[in-house]
Amino acid sequence: MDELADRVTYLGHATVVLELGGARVLTDPVLRWRVGPLVRRQARPHAARLAPLDAILISHLHLDHFDPPSLRLLPRVTPVVSARGGAPPLARLGFADVRELAVGEETAVAGLRVVAVPAVHEKGRHPLDRRSECVGFVVARASDSRGEVGSRSVYYAGDTALFAGMRDLWPAIDVALLPVAGWGLTLPEGEHMGPRQAAESLRLLRPRVAVPVHWGTFGLPGTGLGRRGRLAAASPPVTFRRYARELSPEVRVELLRPGGGLDLDKALGRA
Repeated sequence: MDELADRVTYLGHATVVLELGGARVLTDPVLRWRVGPLVRRQARPHAARLAPLDAILISHLHLDHFDPPSLRLLPRVTPVVSARGGAPPLARLGFADVRELAVGEETAVAGLRVVAVPAVHEKGRHPLDRRSECVGFVVARASDSRGEVGSRSVYYAGDTALFAGMRDLWPAIDVALLPVAGWGLTLPEGEHMGPRQAAESLRLLRPRVAVPVHWGTFGLPGTGLGRRGRLAAASPPVTFRRYARELSPEVRVELLRPGGGLDLDKALGRA
């Protein structure tokens, strides 16, 4: 495979590797077998195989997105782009280049634009995130200064509910990485999208390709959330795809198991 090929690799939960224009960006890294009471039900990513990284994105400080033990496995020289409020705990972990972004702000990383966009999600679940914000990110090639049609751009939603402002997040989204579940059997209303809400968001976002994330990776022991590596017939991503075909049949939906990748040059054509 071409080393410079644009690619999305889903590592599980909200952790994704984005490869655009030769740069590698990692979202909300959770790389351990356990997070508190939650147990990983999929293959564990190997941190050493993620290098080199050009940036790490932290959408918010909930502990299934901001995991200090996982971050300690990654090189501290890596720039970290965080929602506002993330700089102090990231600095304590030893990261020297931390860039906080409010909604609408952006930074440049390795030839890419990283733009913070709105997310509707509860904060203040624990002391660490009471003064922090929740955002999503659009990652786009820096050569496209206006987000024009034909650009290569990826929207990473982080955690969010469905909201009307999704219509105006970005002029033309190539790939949308959308949460379709939580870590348990239920979702709190008003702060997460389930499969139906994620499918409804396609009408607003209008991406060319959608990839469901934030599903099936972690669970409480004994809850019976399915076999390792298996997409059950009633699983959130399959349900999302069914709704998407009904509501936005023009959007191509790609289901990736943890560890699976999508070649964007093949999915979208070279831009």
